[in-house]
Amino acid sequence: MRRSALRAFSPSVTAPPSPALSSPDGLSGIAPPGQDESSGGRRRGLVAALVAVAAVACILLVLVVLPVARMDPYTRQTIDLTGSAGNGGRLFRLNCAGCHGLAAQGLVGPNLHGVDRRKSDRQLIEQVVSGRTPPMPRFQPDPQAMADLLAFLHTLP
Repeated sequence: MRRSALRAFSPSVTAPPSPALSSPDGLSGIAPPGQDESSGGRRRGLVAALVAVAAVACILLVLVVLPVARMDPYTRQTIDLTGSAGNGGRLFRLNCAGCHGLAAQGLVGPNLHGVDRRKSDRQLIEQVVSGRTPPMPRFQPDPQAMADLLAFLHTLP
């Protein structure tokens, strides 16, 4: 059969143009009854805002919540305690002053003035107990003694 003969037998139905296909961005979709195209733009804006809020929440989760959740029990217990700067100063003079100086000005070890502004309490605890940076030895004072040492470090200008 020829094409003209086939057209004669097929119904002549034309579909209305699809808004999704006729829109320049291809994202409009079909608006529910009673809504015009501007509400579709508002809906896209709302979706974009929700995606942005979800992204910020994920970033906060990674930067704030997860490090706290990964804290070991020693660190968590130490941070929960209130330290005495006086006791921490005595511990510092006995265990730390040989390398960091009596006034924490730095000798073999670095100057510790303002260290609490450069590192968090969690990072300071990890440094003391791990001895990560040679020649820093490892120490693991009991949690109260560590809290006292942190209190002392917070008093350094």
